[in-house]
Amino acid sequence: MNGDREKILGRIEEALQVPARLSHHGAGHGNGGQSHAAQPFAGVQVTAPFREWLPPVGHELKERLELFARQSSALRTELCECADAAAAGARITALAEAGNWKKLGLHAGALTDAIVPHLPSSLELFRTDGGYDKFALETCDAGLTECECLVAQTGSVCVTARSSGGRALSVFPPHHLAVASRSQLEPDLTAAYELLARRYPHGYPSFVSFITGPSRTGDIERILVLGAHGPKWLTILLLP
Repeated sequence: MNGDREKILGRIEEALQVPARLSHHGAGHGNGGQSHAAQPFAGVQVTAPFREWLPPVGHELKERLELFARQSSALRTELCECADAAAAGARITALAEAGNWKKLGLHAGALTDAIVPHLPSSLELFRTDGGYDKFALETCDAGLTECECLVAQTGSVCVTARSSGGRALSVFPPHHLAVASRSQLEPDLTAAYELLARRYPHGYPSFVSFITGPSRTGDIERILVLGAHGPKWLTILLLP
């Protein structure tokens, strides 16, 4: 153990010899005197260009889609590219039959409303628009929500209380179904936060979450357990 400890400390000491780039701090902080002014958007001042610290993302939609698909696979997220709402409904129907679903929670929205006519009549629909019984929501086999955006860089789904049927719909049911269009695919987290700031200039929704794969934990003996603190399965239905 002592030998491993010395090796780790040695590597840390070696790494500390290389000064970090601090261009986001402006002139005189290790960037050769160059200043990077904060960029305003939606009346909000960006305090630092955080994108410089994040892995690069392709400029083309095709590159972003490929990256998002790779990240989804690594995260155990099922990504379904659907030709239209009917295809999305068919995928949900297949999942419902395989999982013997009885009840689907959902909320009103342009994308969710387009899918509803293509769902089986045997599947009870429980809507969260307006007031609802939280105990009834817990009996849903799956929750279908829209989202603010998808993040190619991390394979994340950004949901809020305003865009995703409240706080609980994406959390309580064991299977979360998130529907989005390709135009909602943002390159990275910086772009996602900029989108939120533009969309909600007078205050963010009370609930904002970046969902990165199914709920998981490795706290107990470093064994990965899915569904520990939320949905065990995450399916993203990507429409044109």
